[in-house]
Amino acid sequence: MRRTIIDASQFELTEKVVAIKRVTKVVKGGRNFRFTALVVVGDGNGHVGAGLGKAAEIPEAIRKGKEDASKNLVSVALDENNSITHDFLGKFGSSTVLLKKAPEGTGVIAGGPARSVCELAGIKNIRTKSLGSNNKQNVVLATIAGLSQLKTPEEVARNRGKSVDEVMA
Repeated sequence: MRRTIIDASQFELTEKVVAIKRVTKVVKGGRNFRFTALVVVGDGNGHVGAGLGKAAEIPEAIRKGKEDASKNLVSVALDENNSITHDFLGKFGSSTVLLKKAPEGTGVIAGGPARSVCELAGIKNIRTKSLGSNNKQNVVLATIAGLSQLKTPEEVARNRGKSVDEVMA
């Protein structure tokens, strides 16, 4: 998996909290409660990332998640109608997310976790299907893994030593 890490300081990032879980640790004196926040950030222009924050308070967990997500930004190859350049399967753990290119006017057809990633990446037309595990964290990471591995026709043509027209035919 190729992941090019991008400097987040040059983008205006928006955040979306996908999941907040209360985690319990049983200790000698009773139970310790902490919170885990799964946060997705994106600039709506082909850059998106996800992060996990853990803390005793929810706002602190969200802040840490946002910080982690902005450190893990990836770029997404988009085509002229704000869809992905080709169909792809993103995999992470036991989750697999099918990402399908869609024509103009389709909109974002995706489940909750995958929808957050697609919207924050700036994708306007896409169809997705979550296969395998529906664990929110794994679905988000599988979607990002799939989006980060997309290639533009120009990249494919350059790798094969052909023209863009030959690749598209």
